[in-house]
Amino acid sequence: MKAISIREVGPRDGFQNEPETIPTELKVELIDALARTGLRRLEVTSFVRADVIPQLADAEQVLERVSVPEGVAVSVLIPNERGLERALRHRSRFHEINVIVSASETHNRKNVNRSIAESLAGLEVVLARARAEGLRCEAVLSTVFGCPYEGHVPPARVLEIAARLRDAGAQEIGFGDTTGMANPRQVRELFALARERLGAGGGSAAGGVDVAGSEGVAGDDGGAGDDDGGAGHRGASDDGVELTAHFHNTRGVGLANALAALQAGITSFESSFGELGGCPVPAGATGNIATEDLVSMLHEMGYSTGIDLSALIACARRAQAILGRPLGSHTLVAGPVEWSPTSS
Repeated sequence: MKAISIREVGPRDGFQNEPETIPTELKVELIDALARTGLRRLEVTSFVRADVIPQLADAEQVLERVSVPEGVAVSVLIPNERGLERALRHRSRFHEINVIVSASETHNRKNVNRSIAESLAGLEVVLARARAEGLRCEAVLSTVFGCPYEGHVPPARVLEIAARLRDAGAQEIGFGDTTGMANPRQVRELFALARERLGAGGGSAAGGVDVAGSEGVAGDDGGAGDDDGGAGHRGASDDGVELTAHFHNTRGVGLANALAALQAGITSFESSFGELGGCPVPAGATGNIATEDLVSMLHEMGYSTGIDLSALIACARRAQAILGRPLGSHTLVAGPVEWSPTSS
């Protein structure tokens, strides 16, 4: 049975898009519950400026109060050097960092108020420092499959940025469909190219550390920090760089795109319980594919995730109660697939 790795991003990518502030104790409750579903990687917060994303103003408190079992890796989003400084004050509470840059110049400026070149220069410093601290590093590219402002995003640009981040020290590259513009054919083609191009030449990211093998939850002051991140240690290119898929369900094709990525050899995904999330810019960019929907599909196809689907649905149900509104997850409504015994 082939194993698939899933990183849960709801506590960061999902919560940051909620208009009403979620009390810290409820965030901690949900993270602790998610950490006991069999998920092995959790993105729990980001160290952005409180005036930019008030929902994540309690990053330090969340990190210090969560209690996750041994073997579950905690990750945080780091938008810039100042964020890394904040995070490192809590180094014992997290294991890995994520950095983010858009493949679209316009989206990057709207999201973090920097050009792509400015973002890359800063993130190269962040990645070098984080690697020196023994942290596992993921670099995430937003608007990989299309930009609502610029339209088509050339794959050559995407792969050029990815290679630069790899060479700067990223051990994992996440490819994000930030506003839900991808289609399955496009997904298959891009990941085929990524496996070919990012596998050549080695780069400093080769030989990444084990996710749960380091010690360390997180920090900054920076831009808006929409992330499309990754999970797991599979789907790597030839030199060991992890390739991760992150899809949004904005136009209802999130799971179709996940299937296309699987067919392209990707076995590392990122998703959000309850289908929470979206993108701060532009309006209408709805949530990530629901983790429970992805897990349900994978289990029915015969893949292994190590995740207890019923426990995961219970987490989504609790989030729905806390937020006081229906969530977009289909499995939350329908429940797991139950096969009746066939009569002889």
